[in-house]
Amino acid sequence: MVVSIIFFIIIFCVIVVSHEFGHYIIGKRNGIHAQEFFIGVGPKLFSKEIDGTLFSVRLLPFGGACIFEGMDELENGSEPSEHSFLNASVWARFATTLAGPFFNVILAYIMGVILASVCGVVVPEIQTVIEDSAAEEAGLMPGDVIVKINSKHIHLSDEVSFSSFYSDGSPMDITVKRGDEKIKFTITPKYSEEDKRYYIGITNGKYVECKGALSLKYGFYNVEYILRATVESLRLLVRGRLSKDDLAGPVGIVKAVDDSYDYYKPYGMLAVVMSMVNITMLLSANLAVMNILPLPALDGGRLVFLIIEAIRRKPIPPEKEGYVNLAGMAFLLVVVIFVFINDITKFFR
Repeated sequence: MVVSIIFFIIIFCVIVVSHEFGHYIIGKRNGIHAQEFFIGVGPKLFSKEIDGTLFSVRLLPFGGACIFEGMDELENGSEPSEHSFLNASVWARFATTLAGPFFNVILAYIMGVILASVCGVVVPEIQTVIEDSAAEEAGLMPGDVIVKINSKHIHLSDEVSFSSFYSDGSPMDITVKRGDEKIKFTITPKYSEEDKRYYIGITNGKYVECKGALSLKYGFYNVEYILRATVESLRLLVRGRLSKDDLAGPVGIVKAVDDSYDYYKPYGMLAVVMSMVNITMLLSANLAVMNILPLPALDGGRLVFLIIEAIRRKPIPPEKEGYVNLAGMAFLLVVVIFVFINDITKFFR
């Protein structure tokens, strides 16, 4: 478990540094002064001032922030300086705010390219068609390569599995490539009473080695899939298709890292490192999506205020924005506590 905690801290720090560096570098390019850039929370372990910004590492490896000049002035009412966040143009502030989640997507893409180049990918080529299944009735055959499900283009085997696993039984338009021909089928998944879910009735997946430009392409497909799956999972959660047990906070992530470490350790250090690269890709892409949600206290909430400001051509009063953000922070704190307790209780079931 100690090794897993170390891996978790490394992964967490890489993701947070990427996010906050996005804010920092784009803010700096727009002439906004960053007063402090810190990783972690609590007492400072060490710090160093560089180019007017105090960089520091704090005791507890949870969170981090890039504090721009002018943020405090929302509260103390002092006059913002020339390099204050509040004095920057609305689009400079928009770009600076958006940069955090965007840099998490970039990090996820880099991890995706590494993963594809070292481990290859599994493409959605049908291996077997189960007898009396929906797929057999529709006419799917082994060797067919699935290229589209409904309106979504498919590039990875996991995308097919995800679409099948969370199917609600509605008909699915599946387009396959058979030789040089593309054929479209309409399939209605069949319900399994034993597993309490719907099945298409296929096994799919063919390993493909990725080198050079191919790893760049499949690195993109890896991240695209995670982003789409995260958004779809949120939709399923809102609709009640997912339960609270499908949520995970820091404790749950440490457990996932530990399980992954134990599983891949017999296969050697390279397998362990690649599993951690995969987790970093997943978490970084997830953080990008979660942070862009239009909720107060998140980057997405600030972007909403900036869009409103751009439309009405004047800023929202700082005190009103502050009240909304305070309410958002209170809500997020309740969610964090709920997820933490839920993670702990999972271990005692």
